[in-house]
Amino acid sequence: MIHMSNREFVRLVRQAYSEMPEGVLDALDNVDVVVEEWPGPEEQDLLDGEGTLFGLYTGVPMIDREGGDPLLPDRIIIYRQPILRSCSTRTEAEREIKITLWHEIGHCLGMNEDDLHRLGYG
Repeated sequence: MIHMSNREFVRLVRQAYSEMPEGVLDALDNVDVVVEEWPGPEEQDLLDGEGTLFGLYTGVPMIDREGGDPLLPDRIIIYRQPILRSCSTRTEAEREIKITLWHEIGHCLGMNEDDLHRLGYG
Protein backbone atom coordinates (compact mmCIF):
# COMPACT_ATOMS: atom_id res chain seq x y z
CA MET A 1 0.00 0.00 0.00
CA ILE A 2 1.26 3.45 -0.81
CA HIS A 3 0.22 6.81 0.56
CA MET A 4 -0.81 9.54 -1.83
CA SER A 5 -2.92 12.63 -1.28
CA ASN A 6 -6.28 12.91 -2.95
CA ARG A 7 -4.98 15.93 -4.86
CA GLU A 8 -2.04 13.98 -6.28
CA PHE A 9 -4.26 11.01 -7.16
CA VAL A 10 -6.70 13.28 -9.03
CA ARG A 11 -3.75 14.85 -10.86
CA LEU A 12 -2.65 11.38 -12.02
CA VAL A 13 -6.18 10.58 -13.22
CA ARG A 14 -6.24 13.84 -15.19
CA GLN A 15 -2.83 13.07 -16.64
CA ALA A 16 -3.94 9.58 -17.74
CA TYR A 17 -7.06 11.11 -19.31
CA SER A 18 -5.01 13.68 -21.21
CA GLU A 19 -2.84 10.88 -22.66
CA MET A 20 -5.80 9.29 -24.42
CA PRO A 21 -5.62 9.40 -28.23
CA GLU A 22 -7.28 12.54 -29.59
CA GLY A 23 -9.96 10.57 -31.45
CA VAL A 24 -11.02 8.87 -28.22
CA LEU A 25 -11.14 12.17 -26.34
CA ASP A 26 -13.31 13.65 -29.10
CA ALA A 27 -15.77 10.73 -28.71
CA LEU A 28 -16.13 11.27 -24.95
CA ASP A 29 -18.89 13.83 -25.02
CA ASN A 30 -21.05 14.27 -21.92
CA VAL A 31 -18.91 12.03 -19.66
CA ASP A 32 -17.88 12.95 -16.10
CA VAL A 33 -14.73 11.38 -14.66
CA VAL A 34 -14.70 11.46 -10.86
CA VAL A 35 -12.56 10.07 -8.04
CA GLU A 36 -14.21 8.49 -5.01
CA GLU A 37 -12.55 6.88 -1.99
CA TRP A 38 -14.35 3.49 -2.00
CA PRO A 39 -17.05 1.68 -3.95
CA GLY A 40 -20.28 1.23 -2.02
CA PRO A 41 -21.62 -2.25 -1.20
CA GLU A 42 -23.86 -2.27 -4.29
CA GLU A 43 -20.96 -1.40 -6.59
CA GLN A 44 -18.64 -3.97 -5.00
CA ASP A 45 -21.37 -6.62 -5.40
CA LEU A 46 -21.04 -6.21 -9.18
CA LEU A 47 -17.90 -8.36 -8.93
CA ASP A 48 -19.77 -11.28 -7.30
CA GLY A 49 -17.17 -11.49 -4.54
CA GLU A 50 -14.27 -11.84 -6.97
CA GLY A 51 -11.57 -9.18 -6.84
CA THR A 52 -11.59 -5.51 -5.97
CA LEU A 53 -13.39 -2.79 -7.86
CA PHE A 54 -10.96 -0.08 -9.06
CA GLY A 55 -13.36 1.75 -11.36
CA LEU A 56 -16.91 1.81 -12.67
CA TYR A 57 -18.65 3.13 -15.77
CA THR A 58 -22.32 4.04 -15.52
CA GLY A 59 -24.33 5.24 -18.46
CA VAL A 60 -25.33 4.22 -21.96
CA PRO A 61 -22.39 3.03 -24.09
CA MET A 62 -21.86 5.17 -27.19
CA ILE A 63 -22.74 2.30 -29.55
CA ASP A 64 -26.12 1.77 -27.82
CA ARG A 65 -27.32 5.36 -27.99
CA GLU A 66 -30.23 6.18 -30.21
CA GLY A 67 -30.36 9.77 -31.34
CA GLY A 68 -28.68 12.42 -29.27
CA ASP A 69 -26.95 12.49 -25.92
CA PRO A 70 -28.65 11.49 -22.68
CA LEU A 71 -29.75 14.36 -20.45
CA LEU A 72 -27.39 13.42 -17.62
CA PRO A 73 -23.72 12.76 -18.27
CA ASP A 74 -22.33 9.26 -18.14
CA ARG A 75 -19.95 8.70 -15.21
CA ILE A 76 -16.60 7.06 -14.86
CA ILE A 77 -15.64 6.58 -11.23
CA ILE A 78 -12.07 5.80 -10.22
CA TYR A 79 -11.81 4.39 -6.68
CA ARG A 80 -8.76 5.78 -4.90
CA GLN A 81 -8.34 3.52 -1.87
CA PRO A 82 -8.62 0.14 -3.63
CA ILE A 83 -5.97 1.23 -6.15
CA LEU A 84 -3.59 2.62 -3.51
CA ARG A 85 -4.01 -0.46 -1.31
CA SER A 86 -3.18 -2.80 -4.19
CA CYS A 87 0.01 -0.98 -5.21
CA SER A 88 3.37 -0.90 -3.47
CA THR A 89 4.99 1.88 -5.52
CA ARG A 90 3.95 5.15 -7.10
CA THR A 91 4.83 3.72 -10.52
CA GLU A 92 2.43 0.81 -9.95
CA ALA A 93 -0.30 3.24 -8.87
CA GLU A 94 0.20 5.40 -11.97
CA ARG A 95 -0.04 2.32 -14.18
CA GLU A 96 -3.16 1.02 -12.40
CA ILE A 97 -4.86 4.42 -12.63
CA LYS A 98 -4.21 4.52 -16.38
CA ILE A 99 -5.36 0.93 -16.95
CA THR A 100 -8.49 1.47 -14.84
CA LEU A 101 -9.41 4.75 -16.53
CA TRP A 102 -8.84 3.35 -20.01
CA HIS A 103 -10.81 0.20 -19.10
CA GLU A 104 -13.83 2.27 -18.06
CA ILE A 105 -13.53 4.50 -21.14
CA GLY A 106 -13.55 1.31 -23.19
CA HIS A 107 -16.89 0.37 -21.62
CA CYS A 108 -18.18 3.86 -22.42
CA LEU A 109 -17.20 3.32 -26.05
CA GLY A 110 -19.03 -0.04 -26.10
CA MET A 111 -16.22 -2.55 -25.53
CA ASN A 112 -16.86 -5.68 -23.48
CA GLU A 113 -14.50 -7.41 -21.03
CA ASP A 114 -13.03 -9.69 -23.73
CA ASP A 115 -12.23 -6.69 -25.96
CA LEU A 116 -10.54 -4.91 -23.05
CA HIS A 117 -8.48 -7.96 -22.05
CA ARG A 118 -7.25 -8.33 -25.64
CA LEU A 119 -6.13 -4.67 -25.58
CA GLY A 120 -4.34 -5.12 -22.23
CA TYR A 121 -6.87 -3.14 -20.18
CA GLY A 122 -8.66 -6.11 -18.59
